[in-house]
Amino acid sequence: MKLKTIANNYAFIDSQNLNLSIREQGWALDFARFRVYLKEKYGITKALIFIGYVPQNQDLYNNLRKDSYILILNRRSH
Repeated sequence: MKLKTIANNYAFIDSQNLNLSIREQGWALDFARFRVYLKEKYGITKALIFIGYVPQNQDLYNNLRKDSYILILNRRSH
């Protein structure tokens, strides 16, 4: 059964916790499929992903945007 889309149903995703949890299971996350899952299963209209900014990861950021994630980039502190 498909859920009815609810206006303003947002997901706030901590990429570090998500990534570590998935890796602990020995899996690799397909972000595009995960975004579809969030939309179809939970009616998520916007998925905001909090992720550390690393200049070398620009391709990852572009792909996440292409997959309809809203990126909240945080500069890494040393």
